[in-house]
Amino acid sequence: MRSCVHCGFCTATCPTFVLLGDELDSPRGRIYLIKDMLESGKPATEAVVRHVDRCLSCLSCMTTCPSGVHYMHLVDHARRYIEESYTRPWPERMLRRVLGATLPYPRRFRAALAAARLARPLGGLIPGQGSTARRLRAMLSLAPASLPSASDSQAPRIHRAEGARRGRVALLTGCAQTVLAPSINEATIRLLTRMGLEVVVTAEQGCCGALNHHMGQHDPAMALARANIAAWTREIDGEGLDAIVVNASGCGTTVKDYGFMFREEPEPWAARAAAVAARAKDVSEVLQQFGYAPSRPAPGLTVAYHAACSLQHGQRITAVPKQLLLKAGFTVKEPAEPHLCCGSAGTYNLMQPEIAGQLKARKLENLRRTGGAVIASGNIGCLTQLGGEAMPAIHTVELLDWMAGGPRPAALPQGVAGGGAPPMAAE
Repeated sequence: MRSCVHCGFCTATCPTFVLLGDELDSPRGRIYLIKDMLESGKPATEAVVRHVDRCLSCLSCMTTCPSGVHYMHLVDHARRYIEESYTRPWPERMLRRVLGATLPYPRRFRAALAAARLARPLGGLIPGQGSTARRLRAMLSLAPASLPSASDSQAPRIHRAEGARRGRVALLTGCAQTVLAPSINEATIRLLTRMGLEVVVTAEQGCCGALNHHMGQHDPAMALARANIAAWTREIDGEGLDAIVVNASGCGTTVKDYGFMFREEPEPWAARAAAVAARAKDVSEVLQQFGYAPSRPAPGLTVAYHAACSLQHGQRITAVPKQLLLKAGFTVKEPAEPHLCCGSAGTYNLMQPEIAGQLKARKLENLRRTGGAVIASGNIGCLTQLGGEAMPAIHTVELLDWMAGGPRPAALPQGVAGGGAPPMAAE
């Protein structure tokens, strides 16, 4: 907190300040509130909770900050303090508990989405304008009309490299992504094995813990992270791992932070967490490292690239995904205001639907103005938030896999791609 000089640069890039114009809904304002709360040692107040809850954790302020304030660690600490010291209204407590106990677990999440799909036509009948009613309507509206079938790509196994083995990596299959878009993991495995990498899907891995962590649910988040660390440590100590590949950038930001999260844990957990964090890489980093190359003609397709906040601000990966798409033969356009969040932000679009809706509309309008035919992004939350509109939203790795011999992405309409790449089946 003391490194913040209150210069105000962060206010220009903070989505909530841009929308609301309230100093307390800027990083600088929240730091004032958090500092006062922690120094006083008193329970969080309703005002502090309201303004901290409105933070997306997009981390745009960290990219902008000239003083190097690590806002991510600060706001996460504040959320834990709030969770432990503040009593929320009971409907909100129940809702947060349900989300924390459902979203990180694929079977529970699939069952919840099936129920929400049945209840979706009744969403407009939920009465009232209170926060609980608005949140319930938002949840039902976000439930997809249909779900893809479960994929065996999530099952623990070793996917052997094609040809000579060039490396060995583990893949975080994740939680919500395995339900909403298992094709992302399938494309990742196809692409990496085709490039000569052995891909290990370890037993007993699961959610990275980010969803619970950002809701201030410290113990559940640490338990999920601990299971992943144990699973990957067995592989590191066994045949070894060149990388732990993460294809959801929100998860990648958290896995790369495991060393900090476990810094005060007893050994060997602190050392194990640091070793795992050091090996964690976004899938785009691994593709660049091992020399991704397309095998099909350029598709004649213009892609509007949406830089997920967790990738560009959390992991500071900005150029690599665009370079890979260009190498694959796509024309890449970046929208105006690329630094602003789309409004997904984990559970944010469920808990703060009005602000999330404004950010979504703003982002989609900027993406449409690029003239792109599809949206490419590297995070399942963003794809869920932006998909279902006029422009299909597709994970970057699915487009890259397509151009390297994989199947045409299912979300890509048949009439969209032109040029030298007509629709093709899987190899």
